[in-house]
Amino acid sequence: MAIIETNISTGSETFQSNRTGMLSLLGKVRDLEERTRRASAASKARFEKRAQLLPRERLSLLLDHGAPFLELSTLAGYCMDNADPDSSVAGGGVIAGIGYVSGVRCMVCASDSGIDAGALQPKGLDKQLRAQELALENKLPYIQLVESAGANLMAYRVEEFVRGGNLFRNLARLSAAGLPVVTVTHGSSTAGGAYQTGLSDYIIMVRGRSRAFLAGPPLLRAATGEVATEEELGGAEMHTGISGLGDYLAEDDRDALRIAREIMAKIEWNRGLSAIAAPHGAKLPRYDAEELLGIMAMDHKRPVDMKEIIARIVDDSDFLEFGARYGSATVCGHAMLDGHPIGIITNNGPIDPAGATKATHFIQACCQAQVPILYLNNTTGFMVGRAYEEAGSIKHGSKMIQAVTNATVPQITIYCGASFGAGNYGMCGRGFHPRFCFSWPNAKTAVMGGEQAAQTMVIVTEAAMKRKGEVDHGKLESLRRKIVDNFDRQMDVFTTSAHVLDDGVIDPRDTRSILSYVLSICREAQQREPHAMQFSVARP
Repeated sequence: MAIIETNISTGSETFQSNRTGMLSLLGKVRDLEERTRRASAASKARFEKRAQLLPRERLSLLLDHGAPFLELSTLAGYCMDNADPDSSVAGGGVIAGIGYVSGVRCMVCASDSGIDAGALQPKGLDKQLRAQELALENKLPYIQLVESAGANLMAYRVEEFVRGGNLFRNLARLSAAGLPVVTVTHGSSTAGGAYQTGLSDYIIMVRGRSRAFLAGPPLLRAATGEVATEEELGGAEMHTGISGLGDYLAEDDRDALRIAREIMAKIEWNRGLSAIAAPHGAKLPRYDAEELLGIMAMDHKRPVDMKEIIARIVDDSDFLEFGARYGSATVCGHAMLDGHPIGIITNNGPIDPAGATKATHFIQACCQAQVPILYLNNTTGFMVGRAYEEAGSIKHGSKMIQAVTNATVPQITIYCGASFGAGNYGMCGRGFHPRFCFSWPNAKTAVMGGEQAAQTMVIVTEAAMKRKGEVDHGKLESLRRKIVDNFDRQMDVFTTSAHVLDDGVIDPRDTRSILSYVLSICREAQQREPHAMQFSVARP
């Protein structure tokens, strides 16, 4: 037993200040999520007039009642294209997450058609691509609830059209990998988006509501002069009875979702799976998760003992530290989390050559033992200076990055504090494709701190001024402020998560339950052996 003894004073001014700051940031996240829900729900009268359900009503009927649902990337697209922060609607026009359908854990993506008729948004594309990546990597069936006006032609961008092809490529990859793709086409699925329906293994269409065609009546008339109604061109009855695109004809949204659930029940996806849940009887941490709100400083320059975080998320607060006296600012060790074995790597300061060497060793040992790795990011980067360069900081840092890149076990990253510079890379930042990646509301990600970046440019600019014989301190101060503002504006979670540089912003108090859920997803994926094929399932 290696129980972590806490040194946190929950009554201290520092703790209470941290807690207030964390709750304020978390409140902003929840307010933005609620704004998106309200914007979608504002279309309720229009949906009811068409005898349709709102997107989140569809989702609630699809998912098993009372089962967990992990919603992903809820801030995607927030404040893109210089939108007003007070009115910008986050979410990318898509609802995505991992939940249970008829007892089967699935990736679910639903068009949020209550917002702009479900028109595809740039970060909504990135959000869907990430959801497909997670489905492939974790061997999850993929369910789509489609109703989209397609691309916004008034805001057309060629790069989004080209990149959008990845959506359809991934649907074909999912099917070929042996992962069922089930689509309920609740409304429009037009132009290139028609392939979102067409590239599915099971297609459910709704009488009088579903529309799937490569060219709608206006485009058809403009291109060929032919006149046809939407129902004639791509209605549910035509596609289920004549073209063969649709497999099931539903009477309404509820009926369609019933059929989707029945499909997942009938294919017996869980057959042969020996155990999909974590072992029972895991001991809870010895310290209250509520205390996670007050541990992390709002100022990333203030040190935090990350073992205090570990003590509040792992079973019995039991953490067996690895190499504690060597490279001590880089903390490595073994623990159990809700019965799942994990290796943990975190930071009590910048990463030095010894810390990088130790982390490399630990990552390789976890791969040998097939133990997933959790990275709790809280570092301002790698140590710099002559002594560290002579000690091989680049060489040893490169070894750590190589180990992270080529690790053969699931790697999960949580941004708890700072994640700066190459420290982001060594700690399995988003660019290194962790299996899952979440942020706490206070997290900050950047190539370096704004003050360091500003001071660097001030020194360079001042030297150039001196060579010309004129130093303008006013210009230097203006430059410093501009750089600091630019860095500060981009490093918080409201920017990084908006760009889908994580899988969502989570409440620190939910860290243990979310980690337990994604670890069980990884465990289940390891046990599964889907029947992969050379090609995806083709339409008749």
